[in-house]
Amino acid sequence: MNLTIDIGNTRIKLGMFEKERLLEKWIWEDWSVEELFSLATNQKVKNVILCNVGKTVPEKITKVLINNFFYIELNSHTPLPIQNTYRTPETLGKDRLAAVVGAYSMFPNQNCLVIDAGTCITYEFLSADGVYLGGNIAPGLEMRLKAMHHFTAKLPLVEMGEIENVIGFDTKSAMRNGAQLGAALEIQGFIDWCGSEWGSINVILTGGDADFLVKNLKSQIFVNPNLVLQGLNKILNYNVEL
Repeated sequence: MNLTIDIGNTRIKLGMFEKERLLEKWIWEDWSVEELFSLATNQKVKNVILCNVGKTVPEKITKVLINNFFYIELNSHTPLPIQNTYRTPETLGKDRLAAVVGAYSMFPNQNCLVIDAGTCITYEFLSADGVYLGGNIAPGLEMRLKAMHHFTAKLPLVEMGEIENVIGFDTKSAMRNGAQLGAALEIQGFIDWCGSEWGSINVILTGGDADFLVKNLKSQIFVNPNLVLQGLNKILNYNVEL
């Protein structure tokens, strides 16, 4: 049994895997040594991988993981089942890297564009021969709306909402269209570019805003909310075999 841990800026996501199959997922706001150890022992976990882009991991939790399991923390030196050609691997977000490996596990030997629509929208490009070519980062939907309010004198703070018409009919709808539809059109542009460059490509969408975006995209999209956890599990199994 494998336990994958994805520590984000606000939440901790945990996935329990048997080989390649996700059995159960938990989302925690916070954690303790006792809670984590109880979960792992009750599920007969042998291997653990941790990806941290948010909160500091308490030292006592790290000690428990090191002393009781085959444990790795994903970093720029972790062996991977793909080739990473990012020029500054030490600055590459670990969740971005895990998402790419997740796409590789879904579509081996195929071109993939991975889009994570969270606080920021990230684009990751994976070639059919298993090479991560790099990616792009853009503001997320909520960030776009907040930025318009913050950097202007009169534009209001607008929350995300449904799009009623492509052309805005008042200031709030104009801002939503610019932020939300603008992001969807940006994504569609990257998808079209990949198609013109590579031909056949799989587009995998994940992140909190995936459900809104997939309804506003023309291309066939695979939505996978567990992509990072699946990628972490793939990396863990790869290292166990090594």
